[in-house]
Amino acid sequence: MPQSLSAVYFHLIFSTKDRTPLLPDPVTPDLYSYMGGIARNEKCVSLATGGMPDHIHLLVSLSREITIAELVRTIKAASSKWMHDHSHHDFRWQAGYGAFSVSRSNLDEVCTYIARQKEHHREMSFREEYLAFLKRHDIEFNEKYLWD
Repeated sequence: MPQSLSAVYFHLIFSTKDRTPLLPDPVTPDLYSYMGGIARNEKCVSLATGGMPDHIHLLVSLSREITIAELVRTIKAASSKWMHDHSHHDFRWQAGYGAFSVSRSNLDEVCTYIARQKEHHREMSFREEYLAFLKRHDIEFNEKYLWD
């Protein structure tokens, strides 16, 4: 084949350092927009961004020119710098992340899930949510290493 094409979607979840609530409501719309710009700069598309004061969710269409790990590293580094530049000097992301594949047919459902984070987290903690994602996607893990 003379042309390389792809359609890869993933749901990305990562938290603030020690899950400290460092993402105040007034700053999140601008931060989410900035993160979308970071994805665009990497030839990816951010389809949805949302979260809570202690974690974030992104639904991304991945470019065929970058790995998930490279994109996450770029988003975290640039958004952390953006937070520092906007007077949030104690801001840090947790080192790890979760990336979960999403089929084209489920994009609307995942967008809705991300948009309803505040509602969702009235009933479930971040810890419970993240463990449910890992189990639903059959990812082996040792809980001892998830929260350090």
